[in-house]
Amino acid sequence: MSETIVVEAGTDAVIRASWFPAKSTAKSLLVIAHGYKGFKDWGMFPFIAEALSADHHVVTFNFSHNGIGEDLENFTELEKFARNTYSREQEDLDILLTHLRARHEFRELPLFLLGHSRGAGSCFVYALDHPGEVSGVISWNGVTDLDLFTLPQKEEMRTKGRSYVNNARTGQQLPLDVVILDDLEQNRSRFAIVDRLANSQLPAVLIQGTEDSKRLREGSTLLTSVRPDIEWVQIQGGNHTFNTVHPFQGTSLPLDQAIAETRRFIEWIAK
Repeated sequence: MSETIVVEAGTDAVIRASWFPAKSTAKSLLVIAHGYKGFKDWGMFPFIAEALSADHHVVTFNFSHNGIGEDLENFTELEKFARNTYSREQEDLDILLTHLRARHEFRELPLFLLGHSRGAGSCFVYALDHPGEVSGVISWNGVTDLDLFTLPQKEEMRTKGRSYVNNARTGQQLPLDVVILDDLEQNRSRFAIVDRLANSQLPAVLIQGTEDSKRLREGSTLLTSVRPDIEWVQIQGGNHTFNTVHPFQGTSLPLDQAIAETRRFIEWIAK
């Protein structure tokens, strides 16, 4: 069972989170960040949180501008999605983690961030911006380059102010405003994950399916070339969501392996 946490994040902005309390003495606080077009209740995330709460406090959450509102399942806040910059996600992480750290249950525990896909990129930036605060980052099929947009999308954003990305699950055309590109360009050095990690000792692990996208796997190759101490755990046969779907139809061998590798990394760092 999880506990609902709602955190105000500015004017008309809310971070909705779920806390899965540790079933035994908690070894850490683990915060899970969803990816692009994702949300905390998508498919595998509640299962992951429940599994890892065997001995960790686990919190899943929705970024305030991910497009999901009180419905928790459907994209009903499209105008927020259109302005969901990486800087906005950094603000959300700061607000959420400050709120969690104020609670006595979490105050003394080591903090780990687990990000899936785009969420991993946001977790890396936060950890790099806050040296010493995060004990480690776990990247699940994560991005190393935050520019996820196609050339036609970027051209349309610049010329018309807005482009769109298809949501295959719902059939919706989700808007993307030029403010997202402006944010990427204005924060180019801050968002240069590979360059910043090359000059950092931040503990991290890459957990990735062998069937994940070519682009993301090439990013992992680049990252581990500049930081050979970062372990790249490759899950045989695993796709971008470790062979699971939404609505959740049950676990898979790749997902079980990803969970086991996550637990191993946290225990190794937190020992």
